[in-house]
Amino acid sequence: MKKFFSVVIVLLAVVSIAGADYYVKSKFHSDPMNMPGANQPAKDEIHEQWIGGDKFANITPDMTIIMDLAKSKAWLVNHKNKNYVETDLPLDIAKLLPPEMASMMSMMKPSVSVEATGQKKTIGQWACSGYIVTITMMMTIKMTVWATETVPFDLNTYVNKMFVNYIKGTLRLDDASMAEMKKVKGFWISQETNMEIMGTKISSNSQVVEISQKPAGAGVYSIPAGYTQTKFLSMR
Repeated sequence: MKKFFSVVIVLLAVVSIAGADYYVKSKFHSDPMNMPGANQPAKDEIHEQWIGGDKFANITPDMTIIMDLAKSKAWLVNHKNKNYVETDLPLDIAKLLPPEMASMMSMMKPSVSVEATGQKKTIGQWACSGYIVTITMMMTIKMTVWATETVPFDLNTYVNKMFVNYIKGTLRLDDASMAEMKKVKGFWISQETNMEIMGTKISSNSQVVEISQKPAGAGVYSIPAGYTQTKFLSMR
């Protein structure tokens, strides 16, 4: 159970071309997770995204997700175990999980509601609008999101090609929930996530600290050398 919800937290943390690609750097923090029989210490990490013309990579210390729209392929990479799974797009994470985890994911049937708060504030150099995003699964996840429409890359292309593929596939959202998600206008700069699991409150937050244009390194959209392909995504 702990491993499953740890994956959910990591996936939610995302929800953040020709020539040089665009690089997004975020600071991520999660509070300690203290559940019966399972404890996880607080985490402070750097998360990175690379946005290319037809490629996308979301990189965290534990996991990298790579999408290649031209090939209609995605790869989920586990850095702890040095293995990865390959799948076709559109992404459906339930097909990549071990049977016991896939069964749990299939029972969730998440729904999403989004409310614009009308609040405005500047975070870093970005003028942002506030939203409350509620995701209902086996538990209720409340997210306070600040998003900006002022980014150097094509926002419509990012949302409709990359963000939709990522968030719909990892959270298994239906069309109604995706329509709600799109009510958040712009790129997610900051998010605070709160949920309660088995009586334990869990909180995390993420904030973008850099958006820049620069050449992606040779290995950004590639599987690291020496990693082994597996049938299912490892939860360890």
